[in-house]
Amino acid sequence: MSLTRRQLGLAAVATAPLALGATGTARAAGRRPRTLYIAGDSTAAPKDAGEAPETGWGMALPFFLREGVTVADHAVNGRSSKSFLDEGRLDAVLASIRPGDLLLVQFAHNDEKATDPARYTEPWTTYQECLRRYVAGARSRGARPVLATPVERRRFDADGNALPTHGDYPAAMRALAGEEGVALLDIEALSLALWQRLGVEGTKTYFNWTASEQDNTHFNPPGAIAVARLVARELLRTRVLARHDVVRLHEDVPASWITWPPAPRS
Repeated sequence: MSLTRRQLGLAAVATAPLALGATGTARAAGRRPRTLYIAGDSTAAPKDAGEAPETGWGMALPFFLREGVTVADHAVNGRSSKSFLDEGRLDAVLASIRPGDLLLVQFAHNDEKATDPARYTEPWTTYQECLRRYVAGARSRGARPVLATPVERRRFDADGNALPTHGDYPAAMRALAGEEGVALLDIEALSLALWQRLGVEGTKTYFNWTASEQDNTHFNPPGAIAVARLVARELLRTRVLARHDVVRLHEDVPASWITWPPAPRS
């Protein structure tokens, strides 16, 4: 299945802030422009004005990357590593990806839905099998695969301890990354530690909590910015990106920088 016009439009909008002037800047520095593709679920996906203030972390990632690295956010709400493949979305990414580009893969939230055969995968078998297809696909195009463990949900016990919610999926991804020699961004562990530092009340300001909704999975602008900062730091730590590729790691990024394109007409 090919991407819909709406999804292609959202991906284009998500990349626009970083793409402007990227070619000229990179050429001036003697570097080839690269694209970082994101394959993932709603926690990373671009949102439109009808979904605001919900914000995928992929929308904020360009604020931490220099102009020679553009972001193409192909993450889509509700997808698992399996359904993303079955709908032909990886094929669409591979049709565009070029040698030297990056494919960042983050799934698990919907892989965990055991009652939904269209999305469910088992951590140590079908989940790993699906992830291997992303790794192999990127490598077949001369691109570099990067695996990111799933960002954690907001969940605390009665004593205020942040709780892991993804079962064996992060461990299965870590093991696969080791077997395949793939860079691993351990966003699950880092986000869990961040939620612990922020605490029960502090984390509410990072998730999509509104007067009508208490969402402990998806982010508002500050939360998306915080997670994108974790991703950028991990890209640097793992040497997927060099120091000159990242910016603002220790600077404030205003929530007002997040924008949502108009919702499509029904």
